[in-house]
Amino acid sequence: MSHVHGPAIPFQPASRLPDAAFEILAPEGRELRLFSACVEQLATGLQWAEGPVWFGDGRYLLWSDIPNDRILRWDDCSGQVSVFRQPAGNANGHARDAQGRLISCEHLGRRITRTEFDGRITVLADRFDGKPLNSPNDITVAPDGAIWFTDPEFGISGDWEGAPAEREQPHGVYRLDGQTGELQRAIDDLAGPNGLAFTPEGRLLVVESRAQPHRLIWSYAVSGATVSDKRLLIDAQGPGAFDGIALDTQGRIWCGFGGGGQPGVDPAPLDGVRVYSPQGQPLAHIHLPERCANLCFGGAKGNRLFMASSHSLYALYVHARGLVR
Repeated sequence: MSHVHGPAIPFQPASRLPDAAFEILAPEGRELRLFSACVEQLATGLQWAEGPVWFGDGRYLLWSDIPNDRILRWDDCSGQVSVFRQPAGNANGHARDAQGRLISCEHLGRRITRTEFDGRITVLADRFDGKPLNSPNDITVAPDGAIWFTDPEFGISGDWEGAPAEREQPHGVYRLDGQTGELQRAIDDLAGPNGLAFTPEGRLLVVESRAQPHRLIWSYAVSGATVSDKRLLIDAQGPGAFDGIALDTQGRIWCGFGGGGQPGVDPAPLDGVRVYSPQGQPLAHIHLPERCANLCFGGAKGNRLFMASSHSLYALYVHARGLVR
């Protein structure tokens, strides 16, 4: 386990099996737990961990440490952590495009970039209708190769994750055509859109929003850049709060989760990952000592869940496979 020069969070792996950190919330959730798999802390010492993305061809994971303005790399073969890029434009979410290149949301430049195979950085989008984007947050790629990303204002609200600036666009979800580069705003009626992902067949887009009083997850039918049939899929309710999301090959929704633990109010912390059925029923909860901001599947078989959580990076093998390349 690596320490990368920041607040270190003490962690003790489970000594008994199955790991009590994997809480079953419904009978269907039991099949997701591997009896002998335990939560691991792969790295700690970050300021705010976000945006993990798996590179199976290189057997490594990249993720962001936004306030420290760096992208970190964890190597599956050695277990070592190194700096992939710094400065990194206060990068947040990452994904891979149809050719396997890294695409990133950068708060500081208020833009979407692509890292070419030779390391050069290409700006894919930084304006819409002549005005700058807010602060691209999370990103995913549709089966047709189009790049979809959320654009709330978190990165322009202060100096911690970007730089203060006036918002000139509504909170939005955008589609960037993978062939023509045309940018279209597909959704403009969500407050603080954040995590997003496609269902396995690519016909539905799942998006998290920061509505009040509860965090919500919506689904949309997608055809090209057109979305329709908006449906409320999941309401976090109570003190829970969603963040990044990932879907497995069966369409189950794995959500970065946090909340609770307020003295005298919510004595049980909800930090970790909440798992839902495709219909929005809670199946399981993976308890972590820190709030999980974002997550992705990876590993040789796509069954290792990587969880970027506040100051640390955690991992857990599960009985599910993610939609990864």
